[in-house]
Amino acid sequence: MADEAVLFETRGNIAVISINRPQRRNAIDSRTTHCLRTAINRFETEDALAVGIIRGEGPVFCSGMDLQAFLDGKAEEILFGDGRLGGLVSRARQKPLIAAVHGVAVGGGFELMLACDLVVAAETCRFALPEAKRGLVAGAGGAFRLGERLPPALANEILLTAEPFGAARAYQLGLVNRVVPESGLLESALDLAEMIARNAPLSLRASLALSNAAGEAARERLWRLNDSLLRGLLASADAAEGAAAFTQKRGPDWQGE
Repeated sequence: MADEAVLFETRGNIAVISINRPQRRNAIDSRTTHCLRTAINRFETEDALAVGIIRGEGPVFCSGMDLQAFLDGKAEEILFGDGRLGGLVSRARQKPLIAAVHGVAVGGGFELMLACDLVVAAETCRFALPEAKRGLVAGAGGAFRLGERLPPALANEILLTAEPFGAARAYQLGLVNRVVPESGLLESALDLAEMIARNAPLSLRASLALSNAAGEAARERLWRLNDSLLRGLLASADAAEGAAAFTQKRGPDWQGE
């Protein structure tokens, strides 16, 4: 179990899916994307499962795309496969999925969270979309999902400053449902999941479909624009410099190309 990139367990009719790369701060590489995609598919297709929880093993929820994997030429597998990042961010789903977030949820980790339907966050958690500091863009749905959920000035501040913010601010902005002590995070997520799972399955699916309908109508166009902009940035010298500077723990030297 320790060498599995994603763990899957069931608690009655609730699936608990855990990203399991704590030694890499649960960064998403191609193997983790494949395993997470498999886990989400299992959750969606097993009739006995009503609600899912996604969480991270170790000290953080998810630190985003593995930049070393990006430098190794794995971006296509990580960002553009079925469901895109984690096999999750653009996957059509019918069942409620809760993110249980602790430590940090940054970059792709924040985008995985935004792809979920509800969020329970530890009060010490930090959030950020730091892609502008890496020569990239929040191209796993983060940029346009923030634009859907927040007033433009607030979404732009998060995207353009690329600065982190805490759980209290995330709650104030309406990005998380509950803020709880880290020691009770999974229990709180399970309580919420159990409350949902007691309700009629067909009603849950219909309610979720209608709640998401307005956003889904525009998503196909947004994903096309997202992928076009992201591919352009991934091929740029600044993206390579940003990733290299981060892994080498130095300041970037932007070239604007």
